[in-house]
Amino acid sequence: MTTEHDVIVIGGGPSGSTVSALLAEYGHKVLLLEREAFPRYHIGESLIPYTWFTLERLGVVDWLRKSACPKKYSVQFVSITGKVSQPFYFFQTIKHECSQTWQVWRGEFDTMLLDNARKKGVEIRQGWTVRELLMEGTRAVGVRADVKDGQKNVELRAKVVVDATGRDSLLSRKFQWKDKDADLNKIAVWSYYEGAKRDPGLDEGATTVAYVPQKGWFWYIPMHSNIVSVGVVGEPGYLYRDTRDADAIYHREVQACAWIREHVSVGRQCEPVRVTGEYSYHSQRIGGDGFCLVGDAFAFLDPLFSTGVFLALKSGEMAADAIHAGLDAGAPITAAHFDAYYAKQRRAVMSFRQLVRAFYDLSFSFREFLQVYPHLHAKIVDTLVGNVFTDLQPLFEALEEYKSRVPDREIDVTTA
Repeated sequence: MTTEHDVIVIGGGPSGSTVSALLAEYGHKVLLLEREAFPRYHIGESLIPYTWFTLERLGVVDWLRKSACPKKYSVQFVSITGKVSQPFYFFQTIKHECSQTWQVWRGEFDTMLLDNARKKGVEIRQGWTVRELLMEGTRAVGVRADVKDGQKNVELRAKVVVDATGRDSLLSRKFQWKDKDADLNKIAVWSYYEGAKRDPGLDEGATTVAYVPQKGWFWYIPMHSNIVSVGVVGEPGYLYRDTRDADAIYHREVQACAWIREHVSVGRQCEPVRVTGEYSYHSQRIGGDGFCLVGDAFAFLDPLFSTGVFLALKSGEMAADAIHAGLDAGAPITAAHFDAYYAKQRRAVMSFRQLVRAFYDLSFSFREFLQVYPHLHAKIVDTLVGNVFTDLQPLFEALEEYKSRVPDREIDVTTA
């Protein structure tokens, strides 16, 4: 069975559905292969403001407006001592509709994006597992895949292959491009509560980041249907210090964090505890002759600032534009077609990484940093909301300067 397509996309998550939908809009013949049936579970439920622009281009903002997804207007921070910051309201600095975003169940959200790609003309086959990339010399010419409970080693050919396999990172593993981020070696342990406490009014859908010792942190994300997502992120040496039992670790950390303990005490845990590791990594390259990587297949960053879905959507959008430009020119797609896309996506990842690393530095305080560099408040806001394609170099230079002048001490951080 051999099928010719312009583009084959491996994976139907946010990056895969985005690149597929936009390429189909351009008029290209797109095949998307997804091994799982949707809806399927996925973590990563909080959207940052600048996801709005890709979602608007995809034509799906109305779905979010009409959904039951809680509206997210802000982020707030809770110090190790339990002091709660004033909520950081996005509309105080962003004068645009994107200043109000959402908390989403990824099963619903990802299914909506995949359905949107189908409506735009993408051929979607679920239950297909891609086993390998077909190569002619250094050029990708298609894939070999198995069909669930069916055919094996089916060859499918295309002018371009897009790896949207998420953290499986099919192609970066194949080419040995995947590098772990040793500075951000964390794990996450999480579950869900029904009936847990929510703040009133505008703050009902706020994301809360609650600090724990050794620069770990909890997320507290209100979802619809009276459910709250609650997870803790930290270094393995800290979380595994006396046991490797996930349930024991999770409940120990919940009880140790006063704000989290108080908020979940009025609810009941309604899902099992889940664990994931290998939290941060990146690929040395983003593409080659006839293929490219999008979303988590290229890089995954510590979720402190909820950047995962934004990076997935934006990478899918930029990859679609790069692929279309190459196909429209009529010449074979080469690695050079992805140079500009790589530069922009790497810049976005590295911009977020700078702030994440600052957070985990025991000598750093965003509050104290802004007392020294008050003129850079807007630059920090730009990074936190996803406006990472502006000039952030003054911020990065100041971060390095501040880091070198502050003595090593643990800061009781309460605000960003």
